[in-house]
Amino acid sequence: MILIGLTGWGDHPTLYPDKESARHKLAAYSRVFRTVEVDSSFYAVQPVRNMEKWTAETPPDFRFVVKAYQGMTGHARGGVPFEGDDAMYGAFLESLAPMREAGKLLAVLFQYPPWFDCTREHVGLLRAAKARMGNVPCALEFRHQSWFAPQMRERTLAFMREEGWIHSVCDEPQAGEGSVPIVEEATDPALTIVRFHGRNAAGWRSGGRPDWREVRYLYRYRTEELAEWAERLRRLERQSQQVCVLFNNNSGGDAADNAREMSRLLGLEPPEPPGQLSLF
Repeated sequence: MILIGLTGWGDHPTLYPDKESARHKLAAYSRVFRTVEVDSSFYAVQPVRNMEKWTAETPPDFRFVVKAYQGMTGHARGGVPFEGDDAMYGAFLESLAPMREAGKLLAVLFQYPPWFDCTREHVGLLRAAKARMGNVPCALEFRHQSWFAPQMRERTLAFMREEGWIHSVCDEPQAGEGSVPIVEEATDPALTIVRFHGRNAAGWRSGGRPDWREVRYLYRYRTEELAEWAERLRRLERQSQQVCVLFNNNSGGDAADNAREMSRLLGLEPPEPPGQLSLF
């Protein structure tokens, strides 16, 4: 089974053509797609009330991928508002409770930064993070190519399988050591995640610029690129029961159109077109 969705539900104006749908974006989004990545959880551990609200606003078969808080992945260089790791992970796990209880949590995504390279110390941090998450399904995404260097590729994949990490396969610019190649391998028989970041190499290196959000994911996939990926997704589907595909090329508003086109290429049931939102 292949699920297709987007990262976040707020940055896709073509999904909200009228005032009512713009006021109730998640409800409108869930008429078109059946999965979404929650990115706000990266910037702050979300209050339980937010997670309850989002859970209630979506259909029973809707699924969330929740991004791990930045303090859990080493992004938060300026410190975190928690006394220690126990408090931080405890708060994050508590926030997941509404989605878990409703059966709507697909996985938590641990995306590590470009400076998180393949070292013994970092392998230890991965083991510790996975242990703290208990039985919550966790996906792992790297941003440093050393994990998939020729001499490390199979060892990294074997480690992920042994530790129970779901592989987050990436399509992203090949822009030096701060990016990873496409690694078409599942590490979990139940789920594989695929994230499309675009192929804008210049934008990928824009981290120090004030407009980095506007340029990093500025890319529109061509039909032939999506068609090539459709074949990959079918192969990954033979390795995992579910493949969750998330389009993150949001900088230019291309993600929703690319996701719809991928649905058509895969012969999936066409998403419901946006229109007047009925709340009753």
